[in-house]
Amino acid sequence: MSMTTPEPLPRPSAPPEAWEPLLRLARLARRPLDRFLHVEAASGILLLIAAAMALAWANSPWSESYLQLWRTPLGLRIGDFTFERSLEWFVNDALMVIFFFVVGMEIRREVHHGELSEWRRAALPAAAALGGMLAPAAIYLALAGEPETRSGWGVPMATDIAFAVGILTLLGKRAPPALRVLLLALAVIDDLGAIIVIAVFYSSGVALTGFLVAAGGLLGVFVMQRFGVRTKLLYVAPAFVTWAGIYAAGIHPTIAGVIIGLITPVRTWEGSEPTSPSESLISALHPWVAFGIMPVFALANAGVVVAAGSLDASSWRVVTAVAAGLVVGKPIGVLLAIGITLRLGIGKLPVGMGVRHLVVLGVVAGVGFTMALFVAQLAFTDVRLLAAAKIGILAASVVAALLSLGLGRLLLAPVQTEGAAVTADEAEDSTEL
Repeated sequence: MSMTTPEPLPRPSAPPEAWEPLLRLARLARRPLDRFLHVEAASGILLLIAAAMALAWANSPWSESYLQLWRTPLGLRIGDFTFERSLEWFVNDALMVIFFFVVGMEIRREVHHGELSEWRRAALPAAAALGGMLAPAAIYLALAGEPETRSGWGVPMATDIAFAVGILTLLGKRAPPALRVLLLALAVIDDLGAIIVIAVFYSSGVALTGFLVAAGGLLGVFVMQRFGVRTKLLYVAPAFVTWAGIYAAGIHPTIAGVIIGLITPVRTWEGSEPTSPSESLISALHPWVAFGIMPVFALANAGVVVAAGSLDASSWRVVTAVAAGLVVGKPIGVLLAIGITLRLGIGKLPVGMGVRHLVVLGVVAGVGFTMALFVAQLAFTDVRLLAAAKIGILAASVVAALLSLGLGRLLLAPVQTEGAAVTADEAEDSTEL
């Protein structure tokens, strides 16, 4: 008597998009985004610690040592040539170039094959970012539009990605993956808008000679790319020339980092390179930026003396205008812009998201820190007004963070992961922006 092995029952048919190898490829493509979000969330904690340390130090009996540290002169002297700047300058104008270089590469990546690669996916975050920039600026000018204080209109325009992503992380399963991706896309466009504002409105008189030097540096980058130079360290020299030219031209030198980031290739080199130059550089530099450069920037710039009676009428206008722009202007601008976009049928909400998610999105977008402090440094030369802007930024960021957490727990239900409920990964797989 022979025994035959029964044939396995046929598997139920599945749509082509459920093909397992394709799903594995989709998850692999998502890993850089997941890694980016995790790094940003952890960085937000370090930023908070650095800001608290700066505030405590600046308001302690050792406050003079805080000021002296960042005023420490550093430089280079070769014969008759001398280049000397303060430690604070090297942090804000040199070290932060790496931060903006990574921002430039992130923008290029999102435009090439990320959430901004298709106009229907980009329409909603682009509109939200634009509304979230215009409304805070308008509120600021309405409250502090006097000649002495009006230059700060760009301060409340930017969202801090690290803090914002960190807040959504604290909400846990109440913040679906689609909400985090939408926030990231909004913040990337928001950063691009802030960069344009810095380049156009917060740069000094333009010098043609500097532009020629910068053009020479960029030409060197293009030539090296054309001849297939793959050693990344060799690009530092033309990038430095570009930075020096932009600085000499009177434009803030961090813009050089953005430009170099935008022209860094996002396609893999022909051969055995597993990732593109842009992706590999983001992977290598992002932790250094998130856990090193940004906390150092916060430590150098968040230290402001908070004393009763130290603010005059102009300073109070700046504090109020910055805080109102971030806490009130951001959610109003984001929600109005999204509402108009949806009404016109230009974009559509990601699957599983509703008005309650958008309210949390608008409020958390009001957490401005790194870029807001950076713009404040450029907007105000008066130390009184600069201190007032910092107080407004810090106070607004705390208020927006607490409101976001409170509203998130009140309005959003946890994403279920068992039974017939959609899992977080499945929700992300079905999300379209």
